Amino acid sequence: MSQSDYPQTSSNPADRVCLTRAQLVAEVVVRLLTVPLLGLFVILTVHQYVRDTSRVTLLLFAFAEVLTVGLAVFSRVPTERDWNPLSLVVTVCATFYFLAFQITPGIRLVPEALAAAIQVAGVLVQIYAKWSLRRSFGLLPANRGVIMVGPYRIVRHPMYLGYLITDIGFLVANFGIRNLVVVVAQWTLQVIRIVKEEQLLSNDITYREYMGRVRYRLVHGVF
Repeated sequence: MSQSDYPQTSSNPADRVCLTRAQLVAEVVVRLLTVPLLGLFVILTVHQYVRDTSRVTLLLFAFAEVLTVGLAVFSRVPTERDWNPLSLVVTVCATFYFLAFQITPGIRLVPEALAAAIQVAGVLVQIYAKWSLRRSFGLLPANRGVIMVGPYRIVRHPMYLGYLITDIGFLVANFGIRNLVVVVAQWTLQVIRIVKEEQLLSNDITYREYMGRVRYRLVHGVF
């Protein structure tokens, strides 16, 4: 969660950004890895779409990943970040999970148009959440300040909710055992990621107050 609309952990957060050499290397490597990996995925996805232009969900999924991962490259460096090895592994796997998807034709559980509509809904939720955060989002769990407006008044992690909706839209139009396993594994990791992120953020009294106002993390009434 993020941004300067609410109290920060420092009066001048930029002054507190001080990375060790190892942390700086990890920061640069994670960001640079996104470019070739995301580019490869987009190329493979477009290739599959050209072979069957009825598979609109492929293009929407690629767009969603560009929006998700691509923008993270340009996110600002936070004042506090979780450098725990478990957090690093979970973040990398949960971020680049799309490379494990089978993008060749699968089973269409619902019409392509309906699946595409679900994806669009998920992307719109992501955009709304990212617009609320501006550049204050990224890959690793981090304290980027606290914001409580927009979709963050409903659940504490609306951006992840957008990811979940988008994944469901892709899965129901491209169903297969492999893709089902990827989604289940991905969201197991995402839950761990959310818990780790909140462990870090709960050190901030402002975030603890926010948790008291907004009860649910991801799905209202469930989690």
